[in-house]
Amino acid sequence: MGKVAAKIKVMPQSPDVDLDALQERLEQSLPEGAKINGFERDDVAFGLVALFPTVVVPDDSGGTDAVEESFAEVEGVESVDVDSVGRL
Repeated sequence: MGKVAAKIKVMPQSPDVDLDALQERLEQSLPEGAKINGFERDDVAFGLVALFPTVVVPDDSGGTDAVEESFAEVEGVESVDVDSVGRL
């Protein structure tokens, strides 16, 4: 079975959210078999910064669904969207 790398856009609830702490919470929330292969940050507007973790998951029928669901439940997260996906 192969692996898939997905760049996921995670928007914090406000500019006041501590991004370093949010990154840690995202890493701790990962489902089994998934791992984060780095983070990028992008200024959105009015001091709001989006996080873009690159997540590597097994290439099975669920894809990134489990990761998206677990990220959405993390404290401080407003929204989660898949930005890009590619096979490794």
